[in-house]
Amino acid sequence: MKYIPALNLGWLTPLYDPVMLLMRESTFKRTLVEQANIKNGYRVLDIGCGTATLTILIKKAYPGAEVTGLDGDPKILEIAKAKVEKAGLDIALDPGMSFELPYPDHSFDRVFSSLVFHHLTRENKARTFKEIFRVLRSGGELHVADFGKPHNALMYLISLIFRHLEETRDNINGLLPEMFQNAGFERVEETDRFMTPFGTLSLYRARKAL
Repeated sequence: MKYIPALNLGWLTPLYDPVMLLMRESTFKRTLVEQANIKNGYRVLDIGCGTATLTILIKKAYPGAEVTGLDGDPKILEIAKAKVEKAGLDIALDPGMSFELPYPDHSFDRVFSSLVFHHLTRENKARTFKEIFRVLRSGGELHVADFGKPHNALMYLISLIFRHLEETRDNINGLLPEMFQNAGFERVEETDRFMTPFGTLSLYRARKAL
């Protein structure tokens, strides 16, 4: 399968990290990692890891965890590998798509996703959630940062523009929690919200039953 980058514009890939600065990346990703309560020995997967900013943050915060990043874009994985090597960290980076995870059942204690699901069609969102549920161990958790339902008037006005880009409509309509539940997750909650130039960014937590 040929990988199609965001907005179909491969030349934007080198600009990924600078653009993410506009998204308050350091703030929301740190909050996302803190809410996951990772313990030594946990196996952690970062789906759609991009340039591995979140993946690296997880490993630095929890050096006793086994951390893996996965992304379908070979060019962005090369950037990620260079960043991981520069940081001197032991992180596995695998090629693959979120809706066809190349891992056995019950492989991970925590799965993360940051700004991935708004790129996916509704069908591939649903497939991805089922795949995440499959690879999580019993009692494992999914932690997500992505566009969510606007939480004030300004974010609503911005959403009128961005709801027409890529596959953001489900996110902006607040459908992600329901889709988590449909995949089998329990204790689904929106844990935080952030204002960004592109609309409301929501953090979510969902659990696979023991």
